[in-house]
Amino acid sequence: MYISEVNLYQFRNYNELTLSLHPKLNILYGENAQGKTNLLESIYLCATGRSHRTTHEKEVIRWENEETHIRTFLNKKNHVEKIDFHLKKNGKKSAALNGIPIQRLGELLGIMNVVLFSPEDLQLIKSGPRQRRRFLDIELCQLDRMYFYNLQKYHKVLKQRNYLLKNINSGKDSKDMLNIWDEQLVYFGEKIIEKRKDFIDKINNLAFLIHRNITDKKEELLIGYIPSVDKNEFMGKLKYNIQKDIQNKTTSLGPHRDDISFKINGMDLKTYGSQGQQRTAALSLKLSEIELIKKEIDESPILLLDDVLSELDENRQKDLIESIDDIQTILTCTGIEDIILKQKHRGSIFYVKNGNIKIKNFQKL
Repeated sequence: MYISEVNLYQFRNYNELTLSLHPKLNILYGENAQGKTNLLESIYLCATGRSHRTTHEKEVIRWENEETHIRTFLNKKNHVEKIDFHLKKNGKKSAALNGIPIQRLGELLGIMNVVLFSPEDLQLIKSGPRQRRRFLDIELCQLDRMYFYNLQKYHKVLKQRNYLLKNINSGKDSKDMLNIWDEQLVYFGEKIIEKRKDFIDKINNLAFLIHRNITDKKEELLIGYIPSVDKNEFMGKLKYNIQKDIQNKTTSLGPHRDDISFKINGMDLKTYGSQGQQRTAALSLKLSEIELIKKEIDESPILLLDDVLSELDENRQKDLIESIDDIQTILTCTGIEDIILKQKHRGSIFYVKNGNIKIKNFQKL
């Protein structure tokens, strides 16, 4: 799949924009704060219904305007999909597919599969577990709408259970009422745990091979799923921890406490790995993500590379560029590096300045 055109209206620093994209490589270059990442954010919103940069999504609306509108034309194997995304100042979001309104934003997931790789992702291994859970959820939600549904339900139940725990702690409610929420928490939690385990098993198999190739077979990367509780023991441990949860006024275990481990040649990468090893592992993870989506949907995702080349050494840049030859890539950078110039036969290059985008001729760079 690939995006043939993006239309923006009152989005961030863009007043109005119509941009035609190349099916393979698209390079957006220019100084910082000119709008390069904003374009990637608009595509990400159309794919997932949420921003990767902020939880206050009304921030994407240009200055004093009341709403923003994004439209993408997505070319798939045998047809074109038109995705419209609206966001109003009051926070209300809506979307349409081929002119037909989508009832739930979750229905956007899986229509346009994207993989985002930003400098923050290079910190994924040494960052906190919340970022790693977010990685899990974003990819699984794109591949499986039922996962998105179960995840939403789980967090709603979790919120209700935590509210009840606070009331029990203050004497307003009885702990007997926890049974209802416990049953639902376990029901949805078991489904999430099962899907996450399967996903990590698949990612691990792909990343192992990719990482061996990148490191000339010197390093073996193992990615493991660390659930806070085994799904078969969830209910029992939930009951066992009731007094602890009441005292702390929060639920102490479940998928909201899960994590992922990374090991190189048996060594814990987060604790003992060098920055170079951590970044190489993050690169392997992203490349395996691309390969998994290809296998799962029998189509290539769209890759969004947000100023990530400057964070990688020359060898890692080469590994990344060589791995994305067959997929649409939208890449941002502040300057045109030699490795990009060598790819000039593959696509288009655009200069971005103050919310304006102009196509450039590779030969004159």
